[in-house]
Amino acid sequence: MSKRSTAPIFWLLFGAGGMVAALIGPALILLTGVMAPFDLGVSFPDYGTLLAFARHPLGKLALLAVIALFLWHGAERACLTLRDMRVGPGWLLSWATYGIAGLGSLITLSLLLAIGF
Repeated sequence: MSKRSTAPIFWLLFGAGGMVAALIGPALILLTGVMAPFDLGVSFPDYGTLLAFARHPLGKLALLAVIALFLWHGAERACLTLRDMRVGPGWLLSWATYGIAGLGSLITLSLLLAIGF
């Protein structure tokens, strides 16, 4: 019996993160990095509105999905790049990069839960 691989799980997170990064990332950069600071027709919501969004269960889910999937996408890219550069053993690179993404996802989840509902 052959050993099962965990690679499909990480490729799923990588693919989902890439899609989220491609669809949502440019809009976030444009709105929060260009249009709002230079007052180009976008009024940025005040703190109370953003806090209400982050406290809503669907808002929490959206924030967790965007942040965590960005982290997992970046972890896969970093892992593959470091392997191509032969920085270290493959198992160590995988543990380090995916570990950072997993830790970042858990920290994000705990912070979102800490602000309450």
